[in-house]
Amino acid sequence: MLKIYNTFSKKKEEFKPIKDNKVGLYTCGPTVYFFAHIGNFRTYIFEDVLKRVLEYNGYNVNHVMNITDVGHLTSDADSGEDKMIKALKREGKELTKESMLEIANFYTKAFKKDLSLLNIEEPNIWCRATENIPEQIAMIKKIIENGYAYETENAVYFNTLKLKEYGELARLDMKNIKTKARVEERGEKKNPTDFALWIKLTGEHKNHIMNWKSPWGDGFPGWHIECSAMSIKYLGEKIDIHCGGIDHIPVHHTNERAQNIAAIKKPVVKMWVHGDFLVLKTGKMSKSKGSNIILQDLIDKGFDPLAYRYMCLGAHYRSKLTFSFESLKASEQALNNLREKIRELQLLDGDFQESNVDKYINRFNLLINDDMDTPKSLALVWAVIKDNELSGKEKLKILMVFDKVLGLDLKGIKAIEIPLNVKKLVEQRNQFRKTSNWKEADKIRKEVESLGFRIEDVDGQTLIKKN
Repeated sequence: MLKIYNTFSKKKEEFKPIKDNKVGLYTCGPTVYFFAHIGNFRTYIFEDVLKRVLEYNGYNVNHVMNITDVGHLTSDADSGEDKMIKALKREGKELTKESMLEIANFYTKAFKKDLSLLNIEEPNIWCRATENIPEQIAMIKKIIENGYAYETENAVYFNTLKLKEYGELARLDMKNIKTKARVEERGEKKNPTDFALWIKLTGEHKNHIMNWKSPWGDGFPGWHIECSAMSIKYLGEKIDIHCGGIDHIPVHHTNERAQNIAAIKKPVVKMWVHGDFLVLKTGKMSKSKGSNIILQDLIDKGFDPLAYRYMCLGAHYRSKLTFSFESLKASEQALNNLREKIRELQLLDGDFQESNVDKYINRFNLLINDDMDTPKSLALVWAVIKDNELSGKEKLKILMVFDKVLGLDLKGIKAIEIPLNVKKLVEQRNQFRKTSNWKEADKIRKEVESLGFRIEDVDGQTLIKKN
């Protein structure tokens, strides 16, 4: 039984797909105005584990991820520049549509490269905001027709106080918000929580590069409508799981859910699943504050990207994880030790009993199906390695099954190629050992070491390792 924590109900729930064994999974993708930082990738790693767990349980997963290349303003309160335009200015590029698309393509490519380095599976469908404008306009029309939006001089706004379900996901205090609505200066907005569905080419946005014709005048979509329109387009009006970081709960996902209900007249997403922050000792990692570390920074310091994945697996996705280079170094050492053990196991013979394998796989299933308990699953990896009652073949089989979910690319670890002359020397040494000629055996051991290899005797077998 697979159980997943649903942010909406605030409890673990048994997962049951809406349709047969098919699962619709939508994960909020990047705004491609800069490199994603490692805090962002902690979220993508947890989502990758979730997808792998679903597939491990036999579900056919249709995974959709968006690319936001327009409409994400620097403030969640519908103010400030579009982040894509900010990127153009930062990089000294011309303020043209061509330059904006060039920036978007560059950072999209960089994002996909980082996914690959972290062994994160790509979605089945990538969808870009700029390629789905008609669907967004159509959804805004529905929301207006159903009485949940209003038009002003500068935008079309969602009227949050018209929707009784607004704020349920984040447990917002709507009574307090109604009081604020009566006393606060809000400019065009009727209520403090109202948000833009469509932004017109007026005021600070009058020269916005990317714009389209609409019933409300030329302009561009708000950030939140993009995900609602594209998730429904590609996954339908009933979606099993929608994921993101916890920072999406109070605004972006709250607004997405409101748009869905206002347009479709019912909730669309069955389960909302969120991962907690990666934090620095000084606080939350943030691009806007300049306190971000990108994956290339880790690579430049000599770290294997999969060491960062290992580090993330060591903490439950719903708990905060404090990043430090010391903890990353410890994770890399653990990962390298694991790889060395895999190479050892590839050289070991021994019996193979399915019951021994099943015992550990059943334990793993319980852990990973209990809201993706990767820390305990990693501990089980080392329990398998240390279990002297398991043969090398059994251990290898178990670990390869585990890695279908953990994604540490253990299958890609190749046994060390041993030169023929080294193999012959080891065979001679073993013959000397059989006749208790320890002096000659030790001479050969030293000769093997001079050739860059070392000999270890494990469970009655001789292993050859590279120094």
